[in-house]
Amino acid sequence: MPELPEVETIATDLRRELVGATFTGVEIHWPAIVATHSADEFSRNLCGQSVLDVGRRGKFLILHLSGGALLFHLRMTGQLLLWPSHHPRGVHDHAIFHLADGRELHYCDQRKFGRIYLVCDANEIVQELGPEPLAKDFSPEQFAAMLSLRRGALKPLLLNQRFLAGLGNIYTDEALFVARLHPRRRANTLSPDEMCRLYDAIHLVLQSAIAGRGTTFDGSYRDAYGQAGHYQAELRVFGREEANCPRCGAKIQRLTVAGRGTRICPQCQPE
Repeated sequence: MPELPEVETIATDLRRELVGATFTGVEIHWPAIVATHSADEFSRNLCGQSVLDVGRRGKFLILHLSGGALLFHLRMTGQLLLWPSHHPRGVHDHAIFHLADGRELHYCDQRKFGRIYLVCDANEIVQELGPEPLAKDFSPEQFAAMLSLRRGALKPLLLNQRFLAGLGNIYTDEALFVARLHPRRRANTLSPDEMCRLYDAIHLVLQSAIAGRGTTFDGSYRDAYGQAGHYQAELRVFGREEANCPRCGAKIQRLTVAGRGTRICPQCQPE
């Protein structure tokens, strides 16, 4: 967390709020959060830059600036919260961005795994990522060709950001359930119909999660306004071990695949 739907939700919020805004300063309270500069250099280079657009690439949030790009990788517990002026600093707020209109953008990260990048071109950071699963030019045929060249198990492959950008543990489990595929199934053994089912399942799950404004567990994910997502109520298998499968009624099981906790229905997703 956050994964593609959560980052897309934050990007949509911030695009509405920040395009045209100008940074007047930034407070860095934990310098290691900045991956590309010292805290002083980061502040000097960002001050005076305006936001031209806000987007997303994989799990990276990208603010396109008048003089480069500001990227955030939220990792497990990162949050970007937009507040009015003089909002109290939270105990886990490691960077506070000040805007010319008085508002503040707080970067909060309890686990401190996230990172912030300030670069001339966003591709310096995201160029190695795989295709965007929801891109208009990402076709079922392209996905099938990618799968046919891989011998590894489906779950770690879908989690590989160089293979496909944006999927994490939650939505990989959900998509494999919808497609009726076991997470240990080898990619190059899928039939054309199974490849198409997986492509459609990834689209369905990601689009539904975006419509639900993401998934929140234990308060870890918040949108730019500090609100929780709603998609957790729609999850079919993730976080539902020992509950009944919504399709067949069997008990959802938890297993470990490539070191990651994984949820499946043993009847709908036979190994």
